[in-house]
Amino acid sequence: MDKKPTKGEYLEVLLRSPRAVFSTKDVALLWGEEKEQTVTSRLIKYVKAGKLIRVRRGIYAKDKNYDRFELATRIYTPSYISFETVLTRAGINFQYYDSIFVASYVTREIEISGQKISFIRMKDYVLSNTTGIEHAEACSIASKERAFLDRIYISKDYHFDHLDVLDWDKVFEILPIYHNKRMEKKVKEYFEHYKRQRAESEN
Repeated sequence: MDKKPTKGEYLEVLLRSPRAVFSTKDVALLWGEEKEQTVTSRLIKYVKAGKLIRVRRGIYAKDKNYDRFELATRIYTPSYISFETVLTRAGINFQYYDSIFVASYVTREIEISGQKISFIRMKDYVLSNTTGIEHAEACSIASKERAFLDRIYISKDYHFDHLDVLDWDKVFEILPIYHNKRMEKKVKEYFEHYKRQRAESEN
């Protein structure tokens, strides 16, 4: 933002933003305010007045109808939705998980308003590579191919229920970002298994 908002504009700037969830850092950038204490005290004032809600320390939302994925990716940044959250939605895994799984720079489990969020630590060079990550207005979400690879990167042995929905060209296109020989070997094994199953079903 080029200039700081004037007195009555601070809240308006947040409400006009396409985001529904803000960290204190996000707000500081939107307001062009360097002093964190100033930002926090103003936010607390809006919470007391019922104009914003405080979701957890340092995280605020416009109202209670915020997007849970957006919240999950604002707590630790950079981060993106991945693993079982994407795999289950894509039909690669059939088991239901009540946690939201997030790729991040920390490993942590938290719960906010009854929603569990599982943060899984990735190496910096993987986390900062955006290949196979879709950037929506509210948050970043891994494609099914990226989520599949993220899970293999973290887990030595893992059972996927249904590999037919993967675009294998995309899988092999994303694979080099991990710089991981064990993983390359494992992905080839999954690919061979998929091809065998496909051949059997066609016979």
